[in-house]
Amino acid sequence: MFRNYLRVAARKITRNKSYTVINIIGLSVGIAACLLIFLIVQFELSFDNYQSKRDRVYRLVKVSETSDGIKYTSGIPFPIPNGLRSEYPQVEKVAAIYGIGDALIYVLNNHNLVEKKFKEESGVFYAEPQLFDILDFKWLAGNPKTALSDPSEMVVTRETAEKYFGNWNNAIGKSIKYNNEITFRISGVIENVPTNSNYPIKVLFSYESYRIHNLNDFNDWGSTSGNHNCLVQISKSAQASKLNIYLSDLIKKHKAPDDVKYEIKIQPLSDVHFDTRFNGSAFSKELITALSLIAVFLLLIACVNFINLATAQAVNRSREVGVRKVLGSNKRQIVVQFLGETAAITIFAVMAALVLAEVALPFINNLLKINLSLNLTANPIIIIFLIVITIAVICLSGFYPALILSGINPIEAFKNKISIHTLGGLSLRRSLVVLQFVIAQVLIIGMLVVVSQMDYFKNSSYGFSKDAIVLVPIPTDSLSLKKVDFLKNRLLQQSGITNVSFSAFSPSDNSHWGSEFKFNGSSSVTDYSADLKWADADFFKTYNIRFVGGKSYTQTDSINGLVVNETFARKFGYKNPQEILGKKISFWHDAISAPIVGIVNDFHNRPLSGKINPIVMGCWRDAYSVINIKIRASETKRTLGEIEKIWNETYPDYIYDYQFLDQKIADFYKREDRLSQLYKVFAGIAIFISCLGLYGLVSFMAAQRTKEVGIRKVLGASVPHIIYLFSKEFTILISIAFLIAAPVAYYLMHNWLENFAYRISLGVGLFILSLSISIVVAWITVGYRAIKSATANPIKSLRYE
Repeated sequence: MFRNYLRVAARKITRNKSYTVINIIGLSVGIAACLLIFLIVQFELSFDNYQSKRDRVYRLVKVSETSDGIKYTSGIPFPIPNGLRSEYPQVEKVAAIYGIGDALIYVLNNHNLVEKKFKEESGVFYAEPQLFDILDFKWLAGNPKTALSDPSEMVVTRETAEKYFGNWNNAIGKSIKYNNEITFRISGVIENVPTNSNYPIKVLFSYESYRIHNLNDFNDWGSTSGNHNCLVQISKSAQASKLNIYLSDLIKKHKAPDDVKYEIKIQPLSDVHFDTRFNGSAFSKELITALSLIAVFLLLIACVNFINLATAQAVNRSREVGVRKVLGSNKRQIVVQFLGETAAITIFAVMAALVLAEVALPFINNLLKINLSLNLTANPIIIIFLIVITIAVICLSGFYPALILSGINPIEAFKNKISIHTLGGLSLRRSLVVLQFVIAQVLIIGMLVVVSQMDYFKNSSYGFSKDAIVLVPIPTDSLSLKKVDFLKNRLLQQSGITNVSFSAFSPSDNSHWGSEFKFNGSSSVTDYSADLKWADADFFKTYNIRFVGGKSYTQTDSINGLVVNETFARKFGYKNPQEILGKKISFWHDAISAPIVGIVNDFHNRPLSGKINPIVMGCWRDAYSVINIKIRASETKRTLGEIEKIWNETYPDYIYDYQFLDQKIADFYKREDRLSQLYKVFAGIAIFISCLGLYGLVSFMAAQRTKEVGIRKVLGASVPHIIYLFSKEFTILISIAFLIAAPVAYYLMHNWLENFAYRISLGVGLFILSLSISIVVAWITVGYRAIKSATANPIKSLRYE
């Protein structure tokens, strides 16, 4: 019996090649997309799952109350870890970890001479040795009990050790110099940290070294560095809620009265990766849910195709079912037969999907900057997932058509009384086509909104000139900063350079220095921060920043005057910018105090996802970290070479690096840009699978209506009229789908746009464009088959059947 089922299934599949191919292509593309999304979601949900104590580990985060609302940061004041450790010994483990941005690493030889130079853009931290008690590391060399206990010690990963020394076995005892300033000795080598870690460590310096060189930070309970994190581990019997109480008491005891009101909260290690309030990844839990739903919908669209085509073909197979019933087959056997055919097609589709997914993986990995693989041995859950998908597809795609076919009356089948209408599947197929295009159009609208928002980011004015400006980081030690005037003069002598200025940050930057302040002799500080943009007087000319009142401060090494933006003036109720001139601003218990000498137009000091903040600018040489160079675009290549040559001559012991400002600004939106690419891919897959189904249905309708088309042509019907007959119903169904999809898409994308302070408006045009795309693509899909039928010889059509 089973062999007979297989033989009949193979015969039917091979005889209906076109429908089989359409079903396999649709299912394989849908399953491949589902599999890729599964791999992405599995990776995102796996962050720090390998940590054995993850259920007892928490990160401390800071929540501040300001007049601008609640502010969230993953950084905490420097005194908190030691304060918590000394005043609340009942907390089992406390470890501070401080992330460094770009780090220059100088590998020293046995004579303490520089042998190699490296620039690490990420993965470099200062850390307390208690970190090794909280997080799990596999040690290849060294002792976790003593590593990092000495201020001059450091720990590296296997990959880092091999990069620096060729072999990790040679690393212990070797020395490196950080930023050409502080020398460290390698006391430990650990295995490479998995990519699904919230702390992608490459290099760990002793935290004690940072404390020694920055003692003032450890007495300041008000200031915060966003990169200064603290992990705590509680005992198995302890309650996490008590930790929040300890932290609240600690802050009340030590925070100065005039500091901004804030609280230190605990965040479970399992939430660190997803919580976008504290600079989590692009993949929030909401986005992961959305991706999972997209995977289900894409698979559903593919199954809808199968159901539509299977029920449409039921008319052609009615006699076969009638014969089987007359010969003694019962309903269960017929259901099994057709489910078997569905299973055979699904298995082929799953195998094809594996090939498609393997081909698409490099694109996904490059887009998301991750390293996914389809290694079934290393990740056996993929096999379980594919088995579940296969069973689900067989049930979704095959069960209803099998019931329809098994319910055919053999007498009516032999009398040719079985039609699409008598089977009762016409309404269902229409509903399923509408469902397909509802999903497709929601994705299309979402894609159009995200792409439009990205274009808005790229084309918006930032309030300053950002073209042809090169940013070059400079050494920040006191000796190097004395050379900035010499470097500036050398650069200005080059014909390809028009302006040069020094600053702590570029005008729009992800990094920023914020601080509360006193205004105009007030006895208390503000309950919000101003962004501090320390820069020399040529900064305004370099970026073409316009003054709306007053003038620039003079070019000095220390602060003698301050410039603010229009938002700053409005914050204090000054509608006329001139009225704020001469008012004094004081920072850090009056350590810095100077009058306002100028007001500039508002410019976007951060990505457009956030609003413009109050800005204070001043000339302070000790804060400079970057040189801003305006070049002539026509002489870019030659000028870049001259800049590098002059920089290397000025700072021969440092590593040269540069970035164009417009590229830096584009990098602000990497996360959203990746989301845009994903939307494009999934919207394209949805419309492709939907159109496959349309093509199959139109092909079947054309075959069923061959005689009708021939009669209409003999009676004078034109080719356009015949095409209209085939296209009319699908156009109506797509329009109905749009009426359902539009409000759903509006709700979803309106909520997404709320994340941005500056955003596009959801106009009617985007929705009309989505409908137009769906209809045009559907017409193209239907058109080919409709034209073929409409232009067929009517004589041949009338001889048909």
